[in-house]
Parts: sequence; C-alpha cells; structure tokens
Amino acid sequence: MHPSDRFTPNRRQLLTMAAAAAAVPAILPAGVLAQDRFPSRPITLIAPWPAGGSSDGVMRAFAESAAKALGVPVVVENRPGVGGTLGAAAMVNARPDGYTLTQLPLGIYRLPHMQNMPFDPVKDLTHIVCLTGYTFGIACTADAPFKTIHEMVAWAKANPGKLEYGHTGTGTTPHLAIEEFSAKAGIQLNPIPYKGSAEIMAAILGGHIRVMSGTTEFAPHVQSGKLRLLATLGSQRNKAFPDVPTVKESGWDTITESPFGIGGPKGMDPAVVKVLHDAFRKTLEDPAVQATLDKFYMPSIYMSTADYTAYAARTFSAEKATIERLGLAKKS
Repeated sequence: MHPSDRFTPNRRQLLTMAAAAAAVPAILPAGVLAQDRFPSRPITLIAPWPAGGSSDGVMRAFAESAAKALGVPVVVENRPGVGGTLGAAAMVNARPDGYTLTQLPLGIYRLPHMQNMPFDPVKDLTHIVCLTGYTFGIACTADAPFKTIHEMVAWAKANPGKLEYGHTGTGTTPHLAIEEFSAKAGIQLNPIPYKGSAEIMAAILGGHIRVMSGTTEFAPHVQSGKLRLLATLGSQRNKAFPDVPTVKESGWDTITESPFGIGGPKGMDPAVVKVLHDAFRKTLEDPAVQATLDKFYMPSIYMSTADYTAYAARTFSAEKATIERLGLAKKS
C-alpha cells in the first residue's frame, strides 16, 4: 500500500469514532453487563396449576413478596395439566438466565417413572430453594366405627378389604401414602380413585366412603365436626391440628411430605441462583406469606440450594422404588 493510500482521520472523524466506542457497552448482550445487577427486568414464575386454587394462591404470595426483595415484578403464569409437571417441562427450553422459574411439585420426581416425560428432574433443573409443602392426612366420617388411627387399623384387620378410602388418583401422593401405611400396618384397604378433591369431599360427606386420604381440603369439615381427622402424615404434627398425631408417632414408620419450592433451567449462573435463593428465602419472614401458608395449612419447609438439590436426587430414587413396588412403573 502506498503511504498516500493510508486512511488518516480528521478531527470530526476522530470524535465520531470515540463516541461510537463509548456506545459499544450499550449494545452488548444484556447478559454481558447485567450479571452483577441481576435482575434488571420482570421475572416469570410458572405455577403449574389452575388459577384460584390453594397452590396458585401460595405461589402468588411468594411472587409478590419476592418481588419486593428483587426490585422487579415477579409475574405468575398458570400452566395447569399433566400432574403439575408443565412448569418443569418448560425449563428444558428456557434460557438459564434466571428470568424464567417454576414451582417444583413432588409429581415431577414421580411421573417420569410412570410415563415418558420430556425432562429429567435431576439433570434438567436447577433447584434453587424449597419453601413449603402440602399437609396430608387420613380423615373419616364422624359416624365411622372408629375414632383413632389405632382403632381404624384394628377394624380393618377384623374386616379385610371392606374399608374403602378415597384418593385423588392412582399414583398420586394421597394414594401412595395410604398404600405404604397399609403395608406397614398389615391391613388391606379398598382404594377408590376420584378425579380431584371436590369429588372426594362430595363422596365422603355424602356417606359413600368412610375414609379419605388427601390434603387439607378436609380441614373446614373437621373443624365443623362433619369429619374426624385420624392422623397426619408429616414428620411433625400440623400446628392447625396440634392434638392429632402423625402416623409415625402412632407407631408406623411412614412419613409422607410433599415439599416444594422454586427451580429453573439447568446451567444457571451460581451468582444468579444465590440472588433468587436469598430473595425467596426472605419471603418466609413476610407476615403476608405466613398468613397465606396458615390459610392453606402449609408449614414452612426451607431447604438451601445444596440441600434442595440433594433432596431432588434422593426423592427421584425413592419414588422409583415405590412406583416399582406398587407395579405402576412405565413399560420399557
């Protein structure tokens, strides 16, 4: 190249080039600059249940409280269906930037053993924080021929196969919980599946079944005296029913809890995970959140990111063993 062909910028061109260089950061991908100021825009939180139910109400309380700590809106998006697994399925193709999250219900660890699912709950998800869980219990009609869990077991032993109980469907937690309890108690019960809580309540209040296994949809009817709560299935007594024993303390080594929390796609930046973990953990100190949990009889069940991740792997393995033992595993 001849020296005269070299480009020699004049003063105006130099100023233009300097301004362009200064503007470069403004057009870089958001992730390059925003990692240390996450979040900088609204976050979507998937609630894999219909709007208006207890799960939806609790998730909206968490979202509203977390938004205060994060400084951006946390928008709840309902995606009901397939046993509450659509949120986890959505994580497979979501960007791991922390702006798309989901509730992680217990079913995500069970259903992959029963049918083909588009995700692996251990490999395809980031478990950020566990916050609460459902309360399960065994309730009976007020005129049942037993008043305690021990009396129910004695009656069932004297009348094998004649004591029916309603549950929310084959393979659901209320079904598997009673099957495990029955096996350890040495009794034979007659399970009757229903499509949901409303059908179970109609059946037991109508006298069509004597016993039900479910979440706290039974609570107002226990408090009104129409039903009797025989036992709860958690690791400790529910504070709403302090006089009702757990199945475990009654002598059968069965604990059925359904912790759930917040998760995201795999491959999330640990710094982003920490921001989200800290914000959602703080929600458990919010009186409004605690009031919502109390309304639906849900306890606080906190697990850190590490503990929640370990819980996921442990639960996925345990659910596999249970499903195989009950003959509910999918055909390979």
